[in-house]
Parts: sequence; C-alpha cells; structure tokens
Amino acid sequence: MENLHTPTVPSGETTAPVTNGHAGHLSFAELQRKKDDIEAELKALGGVLDSIQDSTTDSVTVRTTRARIIRLRNDYTALMTRIEKFLHDHFASLDENEAAPVASSSNSQGILPDSVSTPLDPPFAKINTVAAGSPAESAGLKPGDEIRNFGYVNRANHDNLRKVAECVQGNEGNNLFIKVSRPDGVAERQELRLTLTPRKDWGGRGLLGCHILPL
Repeated sequence: MENLHTPTVPSGETTAPVTNGHAGHLSFAELQRKKDDIEAELKALGGVLDSIQDSTTDSVTVRTTRARIIRLRNDYTALMTRIEKFLHDHFASLDENEAAPVASSSNSQGILPDSVSTPLDPPFAKINTVAAGSPAESAGLKPGDEIRNFGYVNRANHDNLRKVAECVQGNEGNNLFIKVSRPDGVAERQELRLTLTPRKDWGGRGLLGCHILPL
C-alpha cells in the first residue's frame, strides 16, 4: 500500500488536507480508492494493536502504530470532506444544466427529466417511515421512496447501511444530495433528486427523522 506518511509523525489533531499526490485534481474514483485504502490500513493497524497483549514489551511499535492511526483518522476526515464537496459541486452543476426542464415542472422537487442519459444506480434502501417536522420531511422524503444514492453512498458501497449512518453523522448541518425513486401510479416511477440536511435540533430522535431499511 502507498505510504501516506512517515510512521514517526507525532500524535494530535492536524488540519492539513490530504496532500499525498495531487489530491486537489483527483477524480471521484481516485478519491474513493484513497478512502478504501485508508479504511483498509486503519483496520490492519487496529489488528496490530489487538495482537499486542503486553504493550510494555514493544512500546515503540505501540506508539508508532497509535500515531499512525491518529494521522490516518485525520486524513480520513479530510478526505470525506473532499468527497462530499466533490459531490456537492457535481450535483450543483447538474442543477444548473437541468434548470430549464426542472423549472418547467409543476413539482417543486428536483424531478430528473426523462432525457437524462446517465444510467441510474440501482436502489439499495427504502424509506419506511418519516416523522412530521423532521429533516427528512423537509427534504421531501416519503415512505416508500427507494434510495439510489445517499451522498457518496450507493448500492456498491453501503455496507448494510453502515455507510449511510457514517455519512449522516459526518455531515450534520451540511446538505446531502440524494436520489430516490418514488412509485407514481401502477407502473410508473418518479426519479427525484432531493437535498437533505441532517440536524439534531428538530425536536425528535436522530438526525434525519426517518427509518431506512435495506432492500
């Protein structure tokens, strides 16, 4: 695996962004690969710590491993911020390109036009319930909506919805763009792009106020 940092970096919080390579010009796929690499290394380093029964017998390894974990966690946080910004900018550009067809619709939600050529990701989760006055209701989510994309989460990486929870917790107060498929009649469906803002001050439980089930 690519060596992101030297192992002797001191512990403590860092605000430096991920600087390995040209991170500012990475594609979404490359950012995802970096995310997967960091997750894999964090898991491996956690195993190293678990395997050391008596830390006094190898204190240098313990200190180095812990320092490495701290730096990787900081890098992971910075990388997730970069991924979320990438998605925000991407969907914002789509909104601009599709402003005319969306504006002509009588529905105030972001209904994807029939002419969209980009293949839609298959749904991976379903909205079961939505609480009144919740962020989910404000975003326009309804019971029965099937989720195709939730921020950076999709069918390929949702990990039994664990990544959805991770995405929500890491973006409290920030806009998340989600794509849902909604039943519309007997055999018709609406494809919607909604903006959801997780927050805990809405007066109910959780940051969303909805119950999501895997498909």
